Formats: sequence, structure tokens, C-alpha cells
Amino acid sequence: MRPGNFTWSSADRFLLVAGPCVIENADICLRIGEAAAEMCRRHNVAYVFKASFDKANRSSVGSFRGHGLERGLEILRHVKEKLGVAVTTDVHESAQVAAAAEVADIIQIPAFLCRQTDLLLAAGRSGRMVNVKKGQFMAPWEMAQVVEKVRSTGNQQIILTERGTFFGYNRLVNDLTAIPQMQVFGVPVLFDATHSTQLPGGSGSTSGGRREFVGLLAAAATAAGANGLFIETHPHPDQSLSDAASILALDQLEPLLRRCLAIRRAAL
Repeated sequence: MRPGNFTWSSADRFLLVAGPCVIENADICLRIGEAAAEMCRRHNVAYVFKASFDKANRSSVGSFRGHGLERGLEILRHVKEKLGVAVTTDVHESAQVAAAAEVADIIQIPAFLCRQTDLLLAAGRSGRMVNVKKGQFMAPWEMAQVVEKVRSTGNQQIILTERGTFFGYNRLVNDLTAIPQMQVFGVPVLFDATHSTQLPGGSGSTSGGRREFVGLLAAAATAAGANGLFIETHPHPDQSLSDAASILALDQLEPLLRRCLAIRRAAL
């Protein structure tokens, strides 16, 4: 699959963006990507493999960040070519966009950077689909200006992702009315079910989390009309090198997907 060949219409199919939080090694990425791609084919769901080449906003300076741009993109390209799947990764600086666009079908903008004009414009000009995660400090209606920044480049391939709102006592609170409020901008809206369970800074030098609530939040977001789900997953969550407290076990992904698809069918 060539970068940019991925097409998806929210009117036709549900979308699952899933993979490990950070690229640990090629074997883990292939194992997760193959399992997720197979289950999505079984359920007629569009699939995009996600993994970060660099986690630039880790809680601690000593935390594992990834393999960096060059090696990380090599691994993503290998996953893409080996499995024949679309891939996405996040960028933190405008200078990273061109290289990422050589491999990624979707350029992801992290929540903390969702207002960064130069980064949004660079992503829009890449010609790739752009997924902007809503900052936890942003009201849903404020994302209208974010969408317009990307559209100003002529790029209409935009996705927004809801991932919770800081509430002031080391937890994220989810306002699911944000989903329809952002859909009025004429863009599909995904729900990040794993980061939404985070307890930012809740473990001191790492973010805590309550992964037992991933299923509940994913189901509720699907009932609220989300066009797809963003889920970080790992064969052994407690061994994940990033976001271990909130990441979903790989063997729980398909049961959750089946549950959400049943809810979606009932809600349509």
C-alpha cells in the first residue's frame, strides 16, 4: 500500500485505529497489527495501525520515548508493507511532517499541540489525512478553528479525536456531548478510549490509568455516535513501555469491537 492510498468514509464503515502506544520493536508491531487487521476484516471495519516513533511528552525524562524519526519510520514502513495496512503516527514538530508523510497515511497531531498553527498547516500541506486530537483544555466548539487551519491548506481529509478533559484532580473526565458537537464541523470524530482512562501524573513519574473502564467508555462513545475508535493495545499491557496503566490487552480488543459494533447497529 502506497502512502496516501488509504480512503475511508465515515458514512460507510466504522474505523478502528489501534496499535501500541510507542514503537517498541518490529515484532510487537507486527503481532499487534496482524491481529487487529484480521479482526477488522472479519467485522468489515476499516483499520489503521498506530504507533509513535517518539513520545515527546513523557512524564519523566527517564521514560522510554521510542526509536526516533528515522528508525521509527523504518519499522512503520515494514509493518505497512508486510501487512498491507494503512499506518498513522504522531508528529511534534513541523520539520517531522514531510518524512512522516512518506510513510504514514494519516498524520496525527497530539492533543497538547492541537492549536499549533505551523504544525497544523504543515500537516495539511502534506496531502495526507490529518487526525487532530482535541486538547484536554479545549472546548468542543473551539476545535472549529483547528479544522479551519487545516482546511486553509486545501486539505479536506480531517478527523478529530475526543480524548477527555482535565478536571483538576488527576483524572480525565469525558464529556461525550463533544462528539456530536464536533461532528457539526463536517468531519468524522473518533473516540480515544484508552487515553481517556488516564490519571495524568497519577503515578508520580508516569501517568496512571484505569484500563478496566476502556470498554465502558468505548461503548458509551459508540452509542453517542462516534465514527470510530482509537485504542492502544498490547499483548502484555503491564509490560508496555508507555501508558501501561491504560493500554488494553490485545485479547480483549475483538470482544470490545464486537460489543461496540452491536451498539452501533442498534443506535443507527
